[in-house]
Amino acid sequence: MNPTRNLLFCTLLFFSFSLSAQNSAGLTIRDTAGPQISRFIYGHFSEDLGRCIYDGFWTGDHIRMDVVEALKKIKVPVLRWPGGCFADMYHWRDAIGPREQRKHTVNTTWGMVTEDNSFGTHEFLQLCDLLGCQPYIAGNVGSGTPAEMADWLEYLNYNGKSTLADLRRHNGREQPWNVSFWGVGNESWGCGGSMTPEYYSGEYNRYSEFCRNYPGSSLKLIASGANGDDYNWTETVMKNISRGRTWGISMHYYTLAGSWQHKGSATQFSEDEYFRALAASLRMDEIVRRHSAIMDKYDPHKRMALVVDEWGIWTDVEPGTNGAFLYQQNSLRDALIAGTTLNIFNNHADRVKMANLAQTVNVLQALVLTDKDRMLLTPTYWVFDLYKVHQDARLLPVQFYTPDYAHGSEKIPAVNASASRDSGGAIHVSFVNLDPAKKITVRANLPGMTFKTVTGQVLTSAKFTDVNTFDEPNRVKPATFSGARKEGNDLVVELPAMSVVVLELK
Repeated sequence: MNPTRNLLFCTLLFFSFSLSAQNSAGLTIRDTAGPQISRFIYGHFSEDLGRCIYDGFWTGDHIRMDVVEALKKIKVPVLRWPGGCFADMYHWRDAIGPREQRKHTVNTTWGMVTEDNSFGTHEFLQLCDLLGCQPYIAGNVGSGTPAEMADWLEYLNYNGKSTLADLRRHNGREQPWNVSFWGVGNESWGCGGSMTPEYYSGEYNRYSEFCRNYPGSSLKLIASGANGDDYNWTETVMKNISRGRTWGISMHYYTLAGSWQHKGSATQFSEDEYFRALAASLRMDEIVRRHSAIMDKYDPHKRMALVVDEWGIWTDVEPGTNGAFLYQQNSLRDALIAGTTLNIFNNHADRVKMANLAQTVNVLQALVLTDKDRMLLTPTYWVFDLYKVHQDARLLPVQFYTPDYAHGSEKIPAVNASASRDSGGAIHVSFVNLDPAKKITVRANLPGMTFKTVTGQVLTSAKFTDVNTFDEPNRVKPATFSGARKEGNDLVVELPAMSVVVLELK
């Protein structure tokens, strides 16, 4: 046996026999610099859906700066727009020029509401400038044409003399935006055109042929990828698309506590529903691994990214709200799902180079909820605040022994984690304890690494159904964590039940 593997095996064996299986976990963090954890893994999604844009980011005739300041604090790296399903019915020319002259359209995907298109290309890119983030624009393949997509790119990115570049200047933007991230369609297997993967591959090749790199801009084209565990889609598309023109391929996966027809309440749920949602969120690891394995066949050097540009928990809408607007509350359970999912993405940083939580404001697993001039930050927001330390850090591989969280006859791993080293040398470890009743002690071995201090923060609450409301906006919020200590060169952590903990070792 390889000596290193033998040492690791013995270490983990020691943990498994010496630690109580009921409430203890063992972790080995290797001092081997892994791939960089792309900051774009911590991206977000803003579809023209419900109150995400209108009443969320955009109020009347201006961008909401309270929302902007909150998102700047968590260092939002990339924002995806205009969809989602809305992207494949969106025609960019409807939403440029003087706002009073813009075309009024019907959002036939999300509620048959009238769109005044006061928020369009210029407003979205101004929002990204204010946030200090990269824009990710999803182009219209479903109801659009290659010419329409090519024209939009010229309008966005060309700095020379042309009718479209001059139109951009006439509309108030002298310099091009040089947008790099560009989606060629969205959910082309469903709302984006009900295509087969064979047909979409041909469409991708046709559209991407006319997506040009203008001087000063380098496109990162993203192909429309699979729905969850549809591995045949990834296999077919990877085999047939022009990979030399492709930066990444997407994948969408939503956590459900129930069925698509009856997803379950965001606030009133039992431990059974809690457990099923957590188990569903943990499937992300298998799904990413299997899509990655297929990509490895065609891209063994991992030049292409797996882009999980829609993920999060999807519940029933809040009672009394428009069912097409997908407005849901956000509980401690959702924060645990966010922390778990981000740990999975970190640990697959060799292939996952971007992800986008669905969605940023007032829709699905939102970071921010608004009510007229009021705003609150959800438990999920605070996970992104805690985890921002991983952005662009180097992954430190972890080996894990964890007790199970058992519910009835089923069980899932109680604890998950990821670790990284930042450019200043500090080590950050993020833990999630999914067990709603048991505190779990983790002993982490760090062979070859030294540290003098350990500090941290914890996110937890009394009940897994706890939420932040406009009357009580700080019920679920991080606090200073004092449950970690140094023993020799080991790290010992007392994880509270149902908690997210992020530590810094220096």
